[in-house]
Amino acid sequence: MTMAAAAVTASLIASRLCYASSSACPRRYSAAVLCFARLRRPPSAPAFCRRLGRMGHSTAAAAATTATTLGLTEPAAVEIPQIAFAARELDFVEWKGDILAVAVSEKDMKKDSDSKFENLVLKRLDEKLGGLLAEASTEEDFTGKSGQSTVLRLPGLGFKRLGLLGLGSPSSSVTAYRGIGEAVAAVAKAAQASNAGVCLASLDGLSEEAKLHAASAIASGTVLGVYEDNRFKSESKKPLLKTVDIIGFGSGSQVDEKLKYATDVCSGVIFGKELVNAPANVLTPGVMAEEASKIATLYSDVFTATILDAEQCKELKMGSYLGVAAASSNPPHFIHLCYKPSSGDVKRKLGIVGKGLTFDSGGYNIKTGPGCSIELMKFDMGGAAATLGAAKALGEIKPPGVEVHFIVAACENMISGTGMRPGDIVTASNGKTIEVNNTDAEGRLTLADALIYACNQGIEKVVDLATLTGACVVALGPSIAGFFSPNDDLAKEIVAASEATGEKFWRMPLEDSYWESMKSGVADMVNTGGRQGGAITAALFLKQFVDEKVQWLHIDMAGPVWNDKKRAATGFGVSTLVEWVLKNSL
Repeated sequence: MTMAAAAVTASLIASRLCYASSSACPRRYSAAVLCFARLRRPPSAPAFCRRLGRMGHSTAAAAATTATTLGLTEPAAVEIPQIAFAARELDFVEWKGDILAVAVSEKDMKKDSDSKFENLVLKRLDEKLGGLLAEASTEEDFTGKSGQSTVLRLPGLGFKRLGLLGLGSPSSSVTAYRGIGEAVAAVAKAAQASNAGVCLASLDGLSEEAKLHAASAIASGTVLGVYEDNRFKSESKKPLLKTVDIIGFGSGSQVDEKLKYATDVCSGVIFGKELVNAPANVLTPGVMAEEASKIATLYSDVFTATILDAEQCKELKMGSYLGVAAASSNPPHFIHLCYKPSSGDVKRKLGIVGKGLTFDSGGYNIKTGPGCSIELMKFDMGGAAATLGAAKALGEIKPPGVEVHFIVAACENMISGTGMRPGDIVTASNGKTIEVNNTDAEGRLTLADALIYACNQGIEKVVDLATLTGACVVALGPSIAGFFSPNDDLAKEIVAASEATGEKFWRMPLEDSYWESMKSGVADMVNTGGRQGGAITAALFLKQFVDEKVQWLHIDMAGPVWNDKKRAATGFGVSTLVEWVLKNSL
């Protein structure tokens, strides 16, 4: 046992002594634990007590959740938008409701020599409005570009308002259709509408399958557009939008299933956003473990949970992970959720591993200076958020034929007398030794033991996600994730999944010659190389801890995890992971 592991174990023993005076089955949780409303279990199901032994929860974990939150922050319980979507085939002019939103491309906005619309849908609407639509679009300089919108108030008609929403080019992407949904949410919010109808001015060239994907993307954009994370604000307004009719995209079970799929995935995306948005004084490793356990409780027909404490991780020889966790007063929690379909044969076994640093100070190599973004290091668990968000969505969807292991080595990277120092050598659970030449390259140390653990579950493929390097952000910017894999087939699977969801990924090279910079004179390797090719050497480091028989892919999502403009999490990765699992379930 390393000195770091011994310090963590001592801390846990102290926690147990403090806990001895409390009840054997705690029912009180801090407000932090209750802040993720959609995962709250009903009062009639004391699941924590019932599953305590099975899930491997330590008493220290229970004690951690009863502690008073630093700063006395009490997050409000905010429910996700409950919007009922319906696919309808009807004459859109006859639709009745608060606001009818028509998505138009730049081509749809073309007019003839008499300033009349050439598009039949817009022409018909304009005639019904006595030419007002053509006149208003000219005055507002509305051309159908992506992101444009204009709204007309129309007393006396079946719908109170008409909104034109710019779609951009006629061959629009999933992202553009999701943008239409977000625009619907925005105009509905401004108009205080409780119901809305959405249609396209032109469906030319759209196959039946394309219509399904477009309807799903519009529904996703609407839910995510309506949702606001107001848990930490003293005042908030509940969304008014309750029903949305998707008009002209077909009807029947196929489109209904696609709309339900969209809302299921959105529940996972929103959960992932909330995890990332929650500050480190609220979302500790213990609270993250509790939230993961709630997923298993809510979807107990397909999920089981195992939460390992530091002592159990020490028994598994996870010295790399425990070394990172050693400095924090918040003990580490190793999270393992296992999804198994309730019936049918399992054809494939997959692993998803997420980096779970609930706060990263940098350790003794502390983050300092302009651009270090230490105030944003609550998002260093973005990979874990994507992992658990995908788990929640899959609990709703329940795909057959696939077993999935969701793994997070949750901890904090802090500074104290018990902490890991530059120059220390830690030993991972596969016996490989690592000289820590930079304590701020800690995420890969936690992922090392998590990947070894994942491979020991008998999986065939594993994807890890991490806010791992600033180098990847420099290379690809804030909206594109880089991914690395020695396996072309797995790389193609992730590309196909991302194309279906609209999330942006770019394959990066695994240049083996760069490993030379990762060699140590006193250990098997160092944990970071030079500045050049930093994202590549980080991926090469992780490769050392993956079984050669397991297909592996690493996603560096340091850029797209956070939206600087909105100052909030994006939920990146959840929808692509869900899509990847579903494609493997076929």
